[in-house]
Formats: sequence, C-alpha cells, structure tokens
Amino acid sequence: MIRALYTAATGMKGQQFAVDVIANNLANVNTTAFKRSQVQFRDLLYSTLQAPGATSSSGQILPTGLQIGSGSEIAATSRVGLQGVPEITGRPYDIAVQGEGFFKVRTQSGELAYTRNGAFNLDAQGRLVTSEGFLLDPPITIPPTALNVQIAKDGTVSYNLAGQADSQTAGQILLTRFANTAGLRTEGSNLLYPTGASGQPQDSAPGTNGAGMLLQGTLERSNVEVASELVNLIIAQRSYEVNSRAIRSSDEMMQQVNNLAR
Repeated sequence: MIRALYTAATGMKGQQFAVDVIANNLANVNTTAFKRSQVQFRDLLYSTLQAPGATSSSGQILPTGLQIGSGSEIAATSRVGLQGVPEITGRPYDIAVQGEGFFKVRTQSGELAYTRNGAFNLDAQGRLVTSEGFLLDPPITIPPTALNVQIAKDGTVSYNLAGQADSQTAGQILLTRFANTAGLRTEGSNLLYPTGASGQPQDSAPGTNGAGMLLQGTLERSNVEVASELVNLIIAQRSYEVNSRAIRSSDEMMQQVNNLAR
C-alpha cells in the first residue's frame, strides 16, 4: 500500500506536466507557424519478485514472472511538425513555407536562429527583418523606390523601378532543413536553435533538395487543433483523478489496518 502511494503520485505529476503542455498549445493557437507539442511517457523501474523463465522448485521453467512497477515519468516532449493551414493576408512581405524548411535569421547577438514565421517587414535600410527586428540571412534589401515587389515560389525577390520596364532582382530567400527537427531547441519568439541532436543545417533554394516552396502574401497558421487539445485535456484530467483515487484507496486500506490493531 505504501508502494501504491508513491506510484500513484508519479502518475499525478506526469498528468500535471501533460496539462501544462496542453495549456501551452492552446495558448498558442493563434501564433503564426506554431507547432504543437506532445508528451511522451515511460514506465519506471520494476521490482522483480520472480523473473520470467526462472526455474521452479520442481525444475519447471516458469512461463511468466512476478514483477511490479513503480509508476511513470515524462520521457520527452516532441514538436509535431504537421503543416499549418495557410492564411492569405495580402501583405507583400508575408511569406509562408509550403513543405519543409525554415527561414534563417540572425539575432542581435549575431547567433543564427531558424523560424517558420514568415511575417517579415522592412527596417530603415530596406532589409527584410522579423517582427523582433532580426535580419533575414542572407540579407534581402528592397530600395525605398521599389514598386510591385514579387517573391517567387523559388525564393527569388524582384521589383520594378519607376520608368524601367525590366524588373530588378534583390536576391533569393533560402530555406534550411535539419535531419532531426525534433532536436531543435526552442527559446520562444518562434525561434529555434540547432543542437547536437538536430544535425547540421542544410541551406537550399526553395523547391530543391527537399525544401518546400514559398507563398507570398500568405502566413502559416498554428497546427494546434482546439478540439483535439480539449480531448487530450479531458484524458489528462481523468487520469489525474483516477491516480488521486488510487492514493485515497491506499490511505483507506492503511486506515483499516490501523483499526485492526485497536
């Protein structure tokens, strides 16, 4: 019964963590290009009272064993990289990635970071930057006199100048892929950072080497499905409740044992 108290407590802790993850998903249901997270559980150590395949006193091999676990714990949280629904905004510097790949930006500290949020703007020098002011890498500069800015599916940025029939090219937006996107580290602001688990960044032109295509005037919505998250929330809540009931049952059994000694 004492074992059951601690075992059920591990279940309650795990479900509380799951609720925290679900709450974060729901809080970011309108965050551009947000990828929902899911919790992975694993069981804890087992006490083996009788090993499977052991030999009995009569010399027979036992087909089953006698083991009891000590609960569960959180093994990992993983991002679900499913494509979010594209939303047409009509803004010329809103760019959505259709397929795999991340935009590469340079933070104020000079560190490279990666994002799926394509809500870009122009800074005072006419360079494409994120809403936090982080510079797109490689940099794309649009002159203040530019007209009819076009961003092709392959990332080529072109524009027209008054009085000139031929379009000018400002550069090409590249996308970065990783062997293991789940291994990227997140620190907020829609930014991801490479780690030893993610693999080395691989820059490619959109539409090549497995990279997706770009859609101008469009943003990728969050891939959080409210209905699914609410179902997961109910499951976590009921699991938390049944673990707390196991603690109450163990406590009542211990109370009965104590009453027998009176």
